[in-house]
Amino acid sequence: MDLTALRLHFPVTRRWAFLDHAAVCPIPDVAVAAFEDYARRSAENGIAGWPHWSDQVAEVRRSAARLINAPAVEDIAFIPNTTTGIGLIAEGFPWQPGDNVVLAAEEYPSNQYPWLNLASRGVEVRTVPSRGHRLEIADIRAAMTDRTRVLAISFVEFASGFRNDLDALGELCRERDVFFFVDAIQGLGAFPLDVRQTPIDALAADGHKWMFGPEGAGIVYVRCEQIERLRPLMVGAHSTVNPHEYSVIDFRLQPHAGRYEGGSPNLPGILALGASLELILDVGIATIRDRILALTDYLCERATSKGWKVFSSRLPGEASGIVSLTREGENPVAVMKRCRAAGVIVNARGGRVRVSPHVYNTEAEIDAFLESAG
Repeated sequence: MDLTALRLHFPVTRRWAFLDHAAVCPIPDVAVAAFEDYARRSAENGIAGWPHWSDQVAEVRRSAARLINAPAVEDIAFIPNTTTGIGLIAEGFPWQPGDNVVLAAEEYPSNQYPWLNLASRGVEVRTVPSRGHRLEIADIRAAMTDRTRVLAISFVEFASGFRNDLDALGELCRERDVFFFVDAIQGLGAFPLDVRQTPIDALAADGHKWMFGPEGAGIVYVRCEQIERLRPLMVGAHSTVNPHEYSVIDFRLQPHAGRYEGGSPNLPGILALGASLELILDVGIATIRDRILALTDYLCERATSKGWKVFSSRLPGEASGIVSLTREGENPVAVMKRCRAAGVIVNARGGRVRVSPHVYNTEAEIDAFLESAG
């Protein structure tokens, strides 16, 4: 990887040491170019530009499928945000009164509220607290009952940075005949995820964190064997097998995730996301993982020498791109503001300072954070 060349794709580096990719990422120049190309073509062609955009959207779908090694490109649908993807599963699942869903107690609200909203349908939410920075598989197993129908878990926990063992959790779900849903937003684009290897039934992720995409453009994956099990929601003309036959009402739904794309897509957002995905795939997801782990290891070593305590797990298989730090007497929000004034972007989550570098960041930027943090 040519780090110098890669950094040229990120205009943010001219102003900021940006170490907050677990929040809202800066988009690269290739995504900006995709926005501009869409705007220009739209201004010059209107609907006449649709064949070009349709081909481009198909390419983005292929890139998204490559990122997770989906069995078929049709297993991918574009969504406006992770919440929408979670809602499609939560509301579409064939619940019976007395069923329950298991999730982490410290999950991001978007992976809690859609499940809590099922209370009126008689669905119980069973939460599993973390033990410090770790979410124990044994505790998840203990929370399951014979009425557990869904496990909803994050790839990476947003506040602690704990990376869940999706392979082991997937096997647990298979043993218990439990639908396995993953909120992948805090890991997808930073760490490899292979849905052919890992028995995930569905996942959702907006592109605006580790995938370098704009807000409002994300993906949902649904394993093809599960499509007919879920009640389709928000269907429209494009959900059907003949999406462009507008004068013919033929309510046969597409036999794959395409049924979730009922209306007009967010074309500029999807095209910009696609440009960023191509950049990620060109660099290589394994290369990105290794670089992120090297940067966060460096951060942990240097932060510890300056009196910070690393809350996040750094064990192999559990470490992620999120590092959660504490230091006695420090207010995380005050640290975040102090860093911002010094040109360094970090965040405060869970009562701790959260630092989340990506592949293009440098050790010098980590040092700038530690200096500005005090």
